[in-house]
Amino acid sequence: MKNFKKIIAVLTSIAIIFAFAACSKGAAQSGDANAQAKTYKVGICNYVDDASLNQIVENIESQLKVAGEQNNCTFDVTVQNCNADASVMNQIISSYISEPVDLMIGVATPVAIAMQAATEDNKIPVVFAAVSDPVGAGLVASAEAPGANVTGTSDYLNTDSIMDLIFANDEKADNIALLYDMGQDSSKTPIENAKKYLDAKGVSYKEYTGTNVTEVQQAVSTIVKDKCSAVFTPTDNTIMTAELSIYEDLAKAGIPHYTGADSFALNGAFLGYGVDYAALGRDTADMVADILVNEKDPATYAVKFFDNGTATINTETCTQIGFDFDTVKEKSSPLCTEIKTITTAESFE
Repeated sequence: MKNFKKIIAVLTSIAIIFAFAACSKGAAQSGDANAQAKTYKVGICNYVDDASLNQIVENIESQLKVAGEQNNCTFDVTVQNCNADASVMNQIISSYISEPVDLMIGVATPVAIAMQAATEDNKIPVVFAAVSDPVGAGLVASAEAPGANVTGTSDYLNTDSIMDLIFANDEKADNIALLYDMGQDSSKTPIENAKKYLDAKGVSYKEYTGTNVTEVQQAVSTIVKDKCSAVFTPTDNTIMTAELSIYEDLAKAGIPHYTGADSFALNGAFLGYGVDYAALGRDTADMVADILVNEKDPATYAVKFFDNGTATINTETCTQIGFDFDTVKEKSSPLCTEIKTITTAESFE
């Protein structure tokens, strides 16, 4: 019996030793998993506080959380807004470089250009969002092969499609206002394309510009006095910032405002035509994750473009300018991949 008890004691001791070893191994494996969970620092600089750009930033943040869960890592995201102030923009970028962050995101063309210039030596990866003409802005050598440490997503605007919508809804339109900020790189190419379109059609036009909300309001007052048939604005952040303060004057005058993003329609413009900025934000985040987690090279990472065939119509403004929505939808549908409706608000829900 004594020998039997000894054997039981020995077996029990062995079992305890193996159990302890198994627990230790499990703890070690858990520790290894935690050790592999890397944190990436990402610095975002938003150009200005408007509905489109804010929507992009919000979707970048939410999608990076998803990407972190999928890749067993954490994206430590800092968001700052320079409010179109170049000195503040440079301070934000400098702070990201000195921190340093693992990657910077520049929302809108001016921020992307500043980030490109600031990272020529340190080669911190830069991913831009909502740059209308990345090649024309000198950000990339080509859309297919950017060539350096900068790549991103583009909200390139098909200007001819918006012009087609203007004349589909008013065949007699004969005096088009081109409303934009001359200092916005995103507006240069679309405005030139609009001029070419109107010249070919033999329709007169006039340029109205402003660099801040007050100047844009003054420009709209002149547009109303000139009794323009319609107004065209591309993806111009200055006009976007002013939209809530000008849409009522245009609507009361019966002048439809055709624009390059749905956020303009959200803020009161008659029609916004362009890309899905929520999707653009998510795809921007996916590019960031690909570069940081999968070590994709921005130099060979093609710029992402989007279908901009969606027209968003503000039904309240549509009624106020004297248009019948069903008629507008019927005339516009053949020129769009989708027609959406919206009512006036300050920001997307």
